[in-house]
Amino acid sequence: MFITVEGGEGAGKTTLLNRLYDHLVASGKQALKTREPGGTPLGEEIRRLILHAHEFQLESRTELFLFLADRAQHVEKIIKPALNDGKIVLCDRFNDSTIAYQGLARGHPTDKLKALCQFASGDLTPNRTFFIDIDPPEGLRRVAENRGDALDRIEQETINFHTKVREAFLTLAERDPGRFVVLNGNQTPDEVFNAAIAKLPG
Repeated sequence: MFITVEGGEGAGKTTLLNRLYDHLVASGKQALKTREPGGTPLGEEIRRLILHAHEFQLESRTELFLFLADRAQHVEKIIKPALNDGKIVLCDRFNDSTIAYQGLARGHPTDKLKALCQFASGDLTPNRTFFIDIDPPEGLRRVAENRGDALDRIEQETINFHTKVREAFLTLAERDPGRFVVLNGNQTPDEVFNAAIAKLPG
């Protein structure tokens, strides 16, 4: 089973993913948690380049292909082997983030992005995607509260950018209700976790 957690900045994705992982392991399940960008040694270097290497001015297509390169390596080296071993894989971000951030927010054609994502991921699609919905100003407030001025490249984008990301995720969820579960990110971590547990695939 392949489960992804999506959301804007400060939505609480990592908190939810860690709690889902702990819940599955405590229930006797074999599980793996991972993230994008990252998840492999190469992916962690790509993550640094995309988010923290401020000496580079990344062109939007360059950013896109770095994300896709990370995904191709991640799927082949980590995700697919774990799925083949019968593990439940929990991933912080996947193809939907690329469609939301590089599609509507960056302005790249969605149809082309979807084809590129499918190619990079080897046509892998999550069984369940949890989208934590939160107003961008509140999410960014949480990020600033936790990290102060140490914001990454994408967190430093405008409110308009982050609003477009949220709208894109909501559109994706509306179009694929069988896979997406929308969670209220304004609720407490316990409430978000309990709502997610109720929607875990059997």
